[in-house]
Amino acid sequence: MVRDDRALKIAEFLLQIKAIKLQPGDPFTWASGWKSPIYCDNRKTLAHPKIRTFIRQQLASIIEEKFGKPEVIAGVATAAIAHGVLVAEALGLPFVYVRPMPKDHGVGNQIEGEIKDGQSVVVIEDLISTGSSSLKAVEVLRNAGCDVKGLAAIFTYDFKLAQESFKKAKCPVASLCNYDVLISKAIETNYVTEKDLKTLKSWRENPEAWGI
Repeated sequence: MVRDDRALKIAEFLLQIKAIKLQPGDPFTWASGWKSPIYCDNRKTLAHPKIRTFIRQQLASIIEEKFGKPEVIAGVATAAIAHGVLVAEALGLPFVYVRPMPKDHGVGNQIEGEIKDGQSVVVIEDLISTGSSSLKAVEVLRNAGCDVKGLAAIFTYDFKLAQESFKKAKCPVASLCNYDVLISKAIETNYVTEKDLKTLKSWRENPEAWGI
């Protein structure tokens, strides 16, 4: 991703409202079990109308720039549902969301909403780490007959594992902000120190083994 004004503004907002927390000296533990000096919760942006609106506008813009206008917007449950709805509204498009697993009751839907075979879709994700949950949603949509044009995200850690997985799945990714831009903004605003920078860089190089 180009280190542009859009990316820097997103980084500034995420740090400002503590949607992203950096704690090199007191690492977080992710659901995967990985130890991490960074934690991201982009759902916090929904509580800030100005930031929420900016993200909606920029996601809508980057979708049209990178993928053209699709026929449907799909959100990855649960964190990307709200952002997906906002983007679909901005573009005047139908919205669906994709569950991690089919429901175990009712009609057993995994895709919630109305979608038709052959429709072009762009997937919305709030955060890309390993990319596994995002690509699972892409696979579900493709299996339903959708033409997935790509995925748009608010933030990505830009792990090599994720890059390779999206490439293998032939799913282009457009992200508003990434790890390198975020860290540069955090240094610029004294959110972290130069001393912390070494820790943050070493984690990104080998996140699975970091802190073990």
